[in-house]
Amino acid sequence: MLGISLPAFRIAGGLLLFFIAFEMIFEKRQERKEKTTETAITRDHIHNLSVFPLAIPLISGPGAISATILLAGNFRPPLERAQLILVIAAVFLVIFAALLIADRLDRYLGQTGRAILTRLLGVLLSALAVQFVIDGLRATLTVYAGP
Repeated sequence: MLGISLPAFRIAGGLLLFFIAFEMIFEKRQERKEKTTETAITRDHIHNLSVFPLAIPLISGPGAISATILLAGNFRPPLERAQLILVIAAVFLVIFAALLIADRLDRYLGQTGRAILTRLLGVLLSALAVQFVIDGLRATLTVYAGP
């Protein structure tokens, strides 16, 4: 409807995911979250008491939305899309369970374990992001250059 092709989503999603992965690897994400939390608490907390769900934007943010759109674009038959929905539901349940045990897991990992896990997952996410960009560029070049 907007004239945006699936390869464009692949490239944009890959770049967004790479930005998130870059922040994870070089620990910029934690600094940004701490600044956002401090600003929210000092500025808004005084005037408006409310809950600040800091985990929700990362769980269902632009990276997750882009990845879902890219995967849904690759799955054409209804059965494959139903399988994708089942996978999303399974991920929802895993995330719910992880949030329930997050405090115990955080104590078990400690600061060093969190830093190592964040960097390892950041490297994995960056590889996925680069693959999305490569797939998007390949599809774009195929369209404009011919088969």
